[in-house]
Amino acid sequence: MTKFASHSIESAPEASKPLLETSFKNNGRIPGLHAVMADASPLLAAYNFAHQQFMATSLTDEEKTVVWQTINVEQNCHYCVPAHTGIAKMMKIDDAITEALRNETALPTAKLEALRAFTLLVIQNRGFVEDADTQAFLDAGFTTTNILEVILGAAQKLMSNYTNHFAKTPVDQVFQKFAWERVSVAGK
Repeated sequence: MTKFASHSIESAPEASKPLLETSFKNNGRIPGLHAVMADASPLLAAYNFAHQQFMATSLTDEEKTVVWQTINVEQNCHYCVPAHTGIAKMMKIDDAITEALRNETALPTAKLEALRAFTLLVIQNRGFVEDADTQAFLDAGFTTTNILEVILGAAQKLMSNYTNHFAKTPVDQVFQKFAWERVSVAGK
């Protein structure tokens, strides 16, 4: 098994030190994902920037959670599903939404379900979504701007999910109570 470094502020490459200092300031700790990404400071910087930009989108907090968790679950990310479960709690997202996303069951509204379905199509088809599926997303009350925002969320999640797959990043202690394993979908 390939071993990846997990950096503290002191052990990080010089370019990553200020990024980890900011991470510590914002979280009261250095998340394991950030500690791993710090070995490649451009990756950590890009991830942080993508996160800030995704947070600035027009999507509601519920919708952001749907995009993140849909991708995390689809990509079977052992680290990000628990982390975003905790983040959803901090954002005061209804537990019914979180559980539906974690368990791949129906979401409470047709609009959120349309967002999950569209996000899945974007990921599964690498951005080649059929016109009828795109129109169904728009008909559910979303816009072309939202399509671009889903792409941004997918870019952010690609960085984190893939890093965690390679590094097998341990789930942060604060999120361990939200541990997750995919239970039902064959072949994933």
